[in-house]
Amino acid sequence: MGIDDRKGKASDALDSDKGEKATDAGIDKASDAASSVTGGSHDEQISKAESAADEHIGNA
Repeated sequence: MGIDDRKGKASDALDSDKGEKATDAGIDKASDAASSVTGGSHDEQISKAESAADEHIGNA
């Protein structure tokens, strides 16, 4: 199995409903952690980054 095959399988997994739920959960967890670390002082920027990441990962 070549690198292109593995890339295709990973892409297919992310585009599935299960993959979308997993990536959304990961993005939410990362956003919550970033907000906690910054004391909420950068929540607007964190929210923008969260939206951008969600658009590029999974099937949004």
